Amino acid sequence: MGRSLVTVQRVDAGLQTPFIELWTAHRIEAGTTPEAAGRLAADGTLRKALARKDVSAFIAFMDGRPAGYVVIADTTRSLLVAAPSVSIDMLYVHVDFRRQGVGKALLAAASRYADRNGCDHLVSAVPAQDRELNRFFARLGFAPETVRRVTSSAVLQRKLAGEPRTQRYSLDKVLQRRRDVRARTASVQPPGAVG
Repeated sequence: MGRSLVTVQRVDAGLQTPFIELWTAHRIEAGTTPEAAGRLAADGTLRKALARKDVSAFIAFMDGRPAGYVVIADTTRSLLVAAPSVSIDMLYVHVDFRRQGVGKALLAAASRYADRNGCDHLVSAVPAQDRELNRFFARLGFAPETVRRVTSSAVLQRKLAGEPRTQRYSLDKVLQRRRDVRARTASVQPPGAVG
């Protein structure tokens, strides 16, 4: 039996419902309770995000069933490099459709979108602990560029306001201690010893 055909469509008003269903499944798979994921999906935030001019989403279907999605945003790689790029903010393939070409089809749609909009680069933040996803992106030519670290503002403020670190010895103090040790050692050596 041949491989099923994967089709990809841009999410418009008519495709928001299957997109939100997949997004909810993604949240639940990531550890959110079904009730919390349902509340997040129902509050209208997703629909508002999909309506933004700088955000686009594509949904993949396999055998007529929603199989995965990609959410991309127009961006620049950094504030110092003005070259436009496309940021892959979310890529998800439902567990029933993995390893069947859905992820590649979604990334192909993102790549075509980048080309149409004059963007030379696609950028994706991949969780460091997700080895399988990192391998997937690496096989497709994505190279590591930076390591992004994240903290909450509350933790950062506590750390910044915390007790000062104990002062380490300055170089002058270290050199003075070495001189003192040498002087004590020299005064203890027996007469006639070469020091």
